[in-house]
Amino acid sequence: MKPFLILQLRPEDEAADEEFCAIMNRAELSPEHVTRIRLDQTRLDPQLDPARFSGVIVGGGPGCVSDPPDTKDPLEARIEADILGMMPRILDANVPFLGCCYGIGILGRTLGARVSKAHYGEPIGPIICTRRPEATDDPLLRGLPEHFTALVGHKEALDELPRGAVHLLEGARCPIQMLRAGDRVYATQFHPEATGDSFALRIRIYRNKGYFHPDEAEALIARSAGAATEHSGRILANFVHHFARP
Repeated sequence: MKPFLILQLRPEDEAADEEFCAIMNRAELSPEHVTRIRLDQTRLDPQLDPARFSGVIVGGGPGCVSDPPDTKDPLEARIEADILGMMPRILDANVPFLGCCYGIGILGRTLGARVSKAHYGEPIGPIICTRRPEATDDPLLRGLPEHFTALVGHKEALDELPRGAVHLLEGARCPIQMLRAGDRVYATQFHPEATGDSFALRIRIYRNKGYFHPDEAEALIARSAGAATEHSGRILANFVHHFARP
């Protein structure tokens, strides 16, 4: 089959490698079916054709698209500019897309929705996602229960649903946990790839990035450790199985 393109935004080697392995595992992908690009190390070729791929998966990262430009770390600003620059090509080519956490902000910004830190940030830890009626026949939610656990941790979120998008999953504190635009473009606010071990590593790496007080790190690790995220992880496998192309 055509490979899936995995775009990573994390500049920390250990966090990027763990995230990549977690995506591969949850998506049930093998190395020969993946093209991996770490945007901290490689500039996106403006001539890269998204149609070469079965789909595009965008992981998380420490940046926030809603931060004022003059406050952004230069590397994070360059990474953000690269992925935002590619989004119109992905949408125009009608290539399947799944954005995870940071990816929902990128998609929201591209579709003209408000993304901010004003209302719906969530502390690190497990939440309950609830299926909305619009999700009944969605292929990425096939086999998932009405309620399931996912792991989150984000400072910004969508303030509103992008025009024309479908709201698939909701949460108590942050309403828009998953959306679909058209029939091939998706994003989740939570991390479908993540396990308790994933979050333990990320908490230690990002303890000074403003997500939480550094003294809370061990308590947050303990809070996330027992989260059963098999159902949320199934979204990645469903994405790959549904959109894989010869």
